[in-house]
Amino acid sequence: MKPESKFLNQPLDFWANVKLISQKVGYTQRKTSKIKIPTIEEIQKAFADLELDDSKIIKKGKVTAFGSLLLEYFEHRASFLDDHVEPNLLNKNSAKKIYTELKKKLKPNCPLPLNKQKGEKKAPAYFTCIINMLIEANANGIECDYDPKELTAFTKNHFPVRSLSRRVDGAFPNVINPIAIWEIKEYYYTTTFGSRVADGVYETLLDGLELEEVRKYLDRKINHYLMVDDYYTWWTLGRSYLCRICDMLHMGLLTEALFGKEVIEHVPKLVKEWTKQINHN
Repeated sequence: MKPESKFLNQPLDFWANVKLISQKVGYTQRKTSKIKIPTIEEIQKAFADLELDDSKIIKKGKVTAFGSLLLEYFEHRASFLDDHVEPNLLNKNSAKKIYTELKKKLKPNCPLPLNKQKGEKKAPAYFTCIINMLIEANANGIECDYDPKELTAFTKNHFPVRSLSRRVDGAFPNVINPIAIWEIKEYYYTTTFGSRVADGVYETLLDGLELEEVRKYLDRKINHYLMVDDYYTWWTLGRSYLCRICDMLHMGLLTEALFGKEVIEHVPKLVKEWTKQINHN
């Protein structure tokens, strides 16, 4: 998922309204599994209930340009999540099948980590392994840190000038001056949408805010990705957080967000772009 350009570079008050309206009106339709598109009447009621001024959204009975853009964004968010994200999300069995096929085909040397479950649930971290194998197969021998144990740092004239606050799940080619970093959120064994899953979204937001400052200071292209999977966790239970991921993407805090089987075709394309960027530098 790449951001729609017309929604990028919007002022912070635009996103304040997106978040507040979504919270008040709801992220999802109660009787269906679809993402909710707030109506202008629902927005007016939400503002009235909160005793807020809605004149920037609707004035003298007519929707303003700001209000029209808000409505258009809600429509875009819903259609993208309903039509693109839901069909791409995998479950444990479908992820395992892809993992097994890729492992047989690619014969990888990259790390294939296990999940953090115990007993019968202990197994390869299928989604992470799929991503690792696809990166290795397309990196043309360039190194990759598949599991950084250190903080990501950026230097200028061989001197550290910025460092992220937390460790990421992967960095290309490594954690010192990477051109790409990513977070992977796979939750094939969860039964509830708990705080751990929610925290994962907000951790990515923190990374995005820090990277935004790094880009401005160093004037460098640094790619930031979030890759998530598991249909039950993210769609059945967590559609509101998919909306938040979509919002982060359009706020410029993510380069792209990838969902489920989308990684199979898209990760190789991304890695080839990264290798070109390294060779160009």
